[in-house]
Amino acid sequence: MSISARRSLLPLLLGAGFALVPVVTGGDVYTVNLAIRIMCLAIAAIGLDLILGYGRLVSFGHAAFFGAGAYAVGILSTHGFTSAPLLIGAAILAGAALALPIGAVSLRTRGVYFIMITLAFGQMLFFTATSLSAYGGDDGLSLPARATFLGTDPFGSPLSFHYVVLALLALVYLGGRAIVASRFGRVLRAGGEDERRVIAAGFPITAYRLVAFVIAGGIAGLAGGLYAEFTEFVSPAYLSWQRSGEFIVMVVLGGTGSLHGAVLGAAGVVLLEEWLAEFTEHWRLIFGPLLVLAALAGRDGLARLLGRGTR
Repeated sequence: MSISARRSLLPLLLGAGFALVPVVTGGDVYTVNLAIRIMCLAIAAIGLDLILGYGRLVSFGHAAFFGAGAYAVGILSTHGFTSAPLLIGAAILAGAALALPIGAVSLRTRGVYFIMITLAFGQMLFFTATSLSAYGGDDGLSLPARATFLGTDPFGSPLSFHYVVLALLALVYLGGRAIVASRFGRVLRAGGEDERRVIAAGFPITAYRLVAFVIAGGIAGLAGGLYAEFTEFVSPAYLSWQRSGEFIVMVVLGGTGSLHGAVLGAAGVVLLEEWLAEFTEHWRLIFGPLLVLAALAGRDGLARLLGRGTR
């Protein structure tokens, strides 16, 4: 088997696994909903992997774009808009539009300063969401109805919702692969490895990073919009730094710079949370050390660990 075929095998297995979940489980609502949750978070994690895994930008404000997409869907829904393309488009636009000014300011810094500035922006937007009394404030916002498309209800049943989200996950993944393989992606990766050489070669690396940051924000906005439709609820907690931390854990656990590793990381984090919650309400005390052990056992992430297994 060629190297390219081996690299494609694991993503194909992941896609097939998600596609077969309703078939294998007989359409069990709990399992299908769990898969939908994983895929929504995986979309956001793929966006983060573009800037963290390839651009070496550790953003602690990624949840702000996720929450912006969720609130875009929630606010428009309360005003009577139900068109799925309109709501999903608004979610993507909200995430990207928010990422543009935040990235323009944050990318003037590097290292821990970049982390702190993105964290500060994220917290600022979190408190802004809690002050939106017209849209629930601290209590959050319930969606009056799910989106429709040409008279149909694609989000009405767990089964149809599952395959809509799976299709969007596949599009985001393939789009991410195309970006990484392009000249833009190669410059972005080179800037993460040796910024001085890229600048000396004449590439405006800050502009490249800003474009990647905006793309990541739009992808996170898409994930937030889908998550709002899934839960039929929007909360300021979607914008919290804890949620940003979860996205970082997903990317690192799955393996940075692989894209499908973000999907694996999202699945690992969500499934581990669900499994531990069955035993104790203090599952986070166990969850943390287990993540540390997983990181130490597979420093390259689950994607590369499983990739070696498939070879």
